[in-house]
Amino acid sequence: MVRAAVLPAVGAPLEIAGIELPEPGPGRVRVALAAAGVCHSDLSLSNGTMRVPVPAVLGHEGAGTVTAVGEGVTHVAPGDGVVLNWAPSCGSCHACTLGEVWLCANALNGAGAVHARRTDDGSELHPGLNVAAFAEETVVAAGCVLPVPDGIPLTDAALLGCAVLTGYGAVHHSARLREGETVAVFGAGGVGLAALQAARIAGASRIVAVDVSPQKEELARRAGATDYVVASENTAREIRALTGKQGVDAAIECVGRATTIRTAWESTRRGGRTTVVGIGGKDQQVTFNALELFHWGRTLSGCVYGNSDPARDLPVLAGHVREGRLDLGALVTERITLDGIPAAFDNMIAGKGGRALVVF
Repeated sequence: MVRAAVLPAVGAPLEIAGIELPEPGPGRVRVALAAAGVCHSDLSLSNGTMRVPVPAVLGHEGAGTVTAVGEGVTHVAPGDGVVLNWAPSCGSCHACTLGEVWLCANALNGAGAVHARRTDDGSELHPGLNVAAFAEETVVAAGCVLPVPDGIPLTDAALLGCAVLTGYGAVHHSARLREGETVAVFGAGGVGLAALQAARIAGASRIVAVDVSPQKEELARRAGATDYVVASENTAREIRALTGKQGVDAAIECVGRATTIRTAWESTRRGGRTTVVGIGGKDQQVTFNALELFHWGRTLSGCVYGNSDPARDLPVLAGHVREGRLDLGALVTERITLDGIPAAFDNMIAGKGGRALVVF
């Protein structure tokens, strides 16, 4: 039996339950989890903002050790450390043929499969975002595991699977921040803290962190923020005042709220770039008038998974970690067990802390 955090229905509390996993069949891999990050996307799945089949085992940011492989799996073997990749690319859809693997049309096909069964009643469970990382062990498709790069502690490697790929990619792949430019990062959670570190790596001359919580200032400054603004109706004005009344060159929105997206856009200079990373609900409507779009010449773009290719980007991130430029541990403000995930959700809703990490 394996212990797991199960979402019985949308809007229902998580339940810590025993599950039975199948042996890995052809093209499948069994992994014993070392750690799993509690991401805002897991909260979005639980409350219905993002929809996947339920009941499900949640968790999509994780790392662990391969314990068994099915027929045809050759890139990993039992004993290997792996990072879970919740959005494996198919390689053949239109987006993949364009090299935009983060937009793969088939990436989440596995979420509808039967992943495991509850031991108490035998009911079928789905794998959340493909990998079901909120469990002591999981069985995933071979494309959902990538070898942990050399020199990266297995527990820290879990953060590479979502928060770091997303935050780093938003800065380097989507916003394409250049050395000497200025940037504002909205939201100092796990992804936002990764974006702040990425901005520092990019050589930004001014890095403004924005969050509703004054308590996150020290955390943000350790990640690379040169300035900290507590979110208010005057946020855009404050950011422009910090940049000679021009506004920042780029804004990274990691919240997913209409007001925050609009504020991020207004915080950039004429011709500036706003990248939206946060996942908002359908009710979050952002409005612009035609004249301001013309006058300001700003760019507003969405960003999925940091516009990252995990196979390409993990070695790059590992290099930054080994050279001391990227501190994975600095993203973590709480280390918990499976039983602590509901409280971690509550802290996320309240805007407290950075990344909570489930350690097995």
